[in-house]
Amino acid sequence: MTGTQPKPTTTDAGIPVSSDEHSLTIGPDGPILLQDNYLIEQMAMFNRERIPERQPHAKGGGAFGHFEVTNDVSAYTKAALFQPGVKTDTLTRFSTVAGERGSPDTWRDPRGFATKFYTTEGNFDMVGNNTPVFFMRDPLKFQHFIRSQKRRAANNLRDHDMQWDFWTLSPESAHQVTWLMGDRGIPKDWRHMNGYSSHTYSWINAAGEIFWVKYHFKTDQGVEFLTQAEGDEMAGIDGDAHQRDLYDAIERGEFPTWSLKVQIMPFDEAKNYRFNPFDLTKVWPHGDYPLIDVGTLTLDRNVTDYHTEIEQAAFEPNNRVPGTGLSPDKMLLARDFSYADAHRHRLGTNYKQIPVNAPKVEVNSYSKDGAMRIKNVSDPVYAPNSYGGPKADPARAGESLWRADGDMVRAAYTLHAEDDDWGQAGTMVRDVLDDAARARLVSNIAGHLSKGVSEHVLERAFEYWKNVDKQLGEKVESAVRNGG
Repeated sequence: MTGTQPKPTTTDAGIPVSSDEHSLTIGPDGPILLQDNYLIEQMAMFNRERIPERQPHAKGGGAFGHFEVTNDVSAYTKAALFQPGVKTDTLTRFSTVAGERGSPDTWRDPRGFATKFYTTEGNFDMVGNNTPVFFMRDPLKFQHFIRSQKRRAANNLRDHDMQWDFWTLSPESAHQVTWLMGDRGIPKDWRHMNGYSSHTYSWINAAGEIFWVKYHFKTDQGVEFLTQAEGDEMAGIDGDAHQRDLYDAIERGEFPTWSLKVQIMPFDEAKNYRFNPFDLTKVWPHGDYPLIDVGTLTLDRNVTDYHTEIEQAAFEPNNRVPGTGLSPDKMLLARDFSYADAHRHRLGTNYKQIPVNAPKVEVNSYSKDGAMRIKNVSDPVYAPNSYGGPKADPARAGESLWRADGDMVRAAYTLHAEDDDWGQAGTMVRDVLDDAARARLVSNIAGHLSKGVSEHVLERAFEYWKNVDKQLGEKVESAVRNGG
């Protein structure tokens, strides 16, 4: 910018101001005057420039890019963004889950991986993590889980005792905790980690057939991680290491890419599959449902205003375009409400009019008024009407609908033949990890358990890991009891 003529400073109303440095006073040493409206505007704006941070996923960053379809999956979905050769603008945000906005990027934590696709049929949001599973399968426990990972009421400190207290009383968490305590609990950076929908969604093709689908964004840079010691060291050196890495890579022209692949399950196979395919604590074995190539996600443009383009970005699974839909996944169905509700609280009822959240297609809705409403509303403002207002078209919407019946109950999913809480975690430990990864897993678990965990919780934790794998649990117990 050196050598260019600076633009004149103005108020937020566009009115030129007299000074960037000096308040209006009675004489050089006199009192400040209330009519210095520019000073008042600057102070008032500063006092209000922080919006509430996200409850989980508060710390994060991201970039703009595009998604391009490279394979033909039109037999499974009629969604415009997934048709052969289609290129769609995107915004992707990465995040940690438990930490606040100022927390280090390299704490051991799952990582959020959320992408907004600005499609020709409206916005499509994929809200996922860097793990293919989650800690629970019922949303009634979600709030309690997040609180257990945050801070105690008494001392405002994060606490390993309440984390393990929750986990060991929730055996369905074992698969995700195994991921968390393993190598992928601290990615080297965002470019070197995968993203997963985790949830099971649905696709609908042009013939109206429904398929169950899981999304996998496989990093083309390769999966890399930090050890616990490296993560701790980096937290002290550069708490924003992951955000800095992504920004600098894009500035250098090293645009990261991910290959989107999906698993497809025919609709009728879900009912009698060997375990419940809508259970968020489970993966679908690739031998049963192999990965199918879809396309490539590329991030090639950094944001220019973090607040307006990342902090105010709102991702929500209820942003679904024709040809895509939900599933009987209880966690997903709850998030369909919860995410949008969180945005209305955090950003205001008209958050979808914020430019980063606004679709790139015409909006014809009956939403009206509310704080920060900036789009003009015209009559008629009600439906049905006989004055030319928009009219719903179920054929264009193409919702994913399926039959459900039964008594109203509060109960776990109906059991399938191989449903259990420990099996997939044990398979991961024995058959996926190598000896070095298993040794790091033991070290990470033992190190975490050795920081302020009560004796009765420790006993449950040892049993928890023995249920995952007996040898693993015995090594964890020995490491904790013997100090290493």
